[in-house]
Amino acid sequence: MLRTLRQWLVLMVVTSAIVLGGCSPQGGAQSSAASPSPTQTASTPATPASSPQTAGLPRLNGTATVALVVKGSTITAEIDGTNAPITAGNFVDLVQRGVYNGLVFHRVVREPQPFVVQGGDPQSKNPNFPPEQLGTGSFIDPATSQPRYVPLEILPVGAKAPVYSKTFAEAGITAKPKLTHKRGALAMARSQPPDSASSQFYITLADINFLDGNYAVFGYVTQGMETVDKIQQGDRIESAKIVKGLENLKTDAKS
Repeated sequence: MLRTLRQWLVLMVVTSAIVLGGCSPQGGAQSSAASPSPTQTASTPATPASSPQTAGLPRLNGTATVALVVKGSTITAEIDGTNAPITAGNFVDLVQRGVYNGLVFHRVVREPQPFVVQGGDPQSKNPNFPPEQLGTGSFIDPATSQPRYVPLEILPVGAKAPVYSKTFAEAGITAKPKLTHKRGALAMARSQPPDSASSQFYITLADINFLDGNYAVFGYVTQGMETVDKIQQGDRIESAKIVKGLENLKTDAKS
């Protein structure tokens, strides 16, 4: 029991160093060592799906299938726009744009037990970019020349709509999320502000329930988990393609 508790505490520290990443919407690069604990004031209202913060963002109405090729092997994932339309839409849009082609998995954690592999920093496409600075990059929308961020989006079990811009703890929600951090989950990495996710994502190597309600899961690996298990830090995504469901992606015509 003591050993299990110690491992859990270590994983909590690892979470702050690994799962978080990207730049803050407030403009400054966030350290990947930021605390995963809720820090926003509970009085901040959640963002409704129709708010200006979600307006113009890509949306996935339904599901899509994405194939990632790593070291010559294919990882197939079903992206769930039914339960996470904005988060899933952002990811599928970035796949369609070719953003993930050539990017690196810059953080891989398997000790003290399997945790996550994380990638999607656009800066990693440059082989000369300092590896120690990876985890701070976001997708720069060519239409605006500004980073594109998506709000934290998590659907509670039994709810009709996701909760936006708040963790479950901040929103006082005790229900479980519809999409949980079971093994093979795809979820968005972010820095401390809830609405700081952009392009970085992670895949869970085990069931990591303590992340539920804090980070936005948007899909699951359906084939190729054995390839995910073999990913090493520095491995590149050779290609990322939408193989099914592209018609479900709805984007702003201006982007």
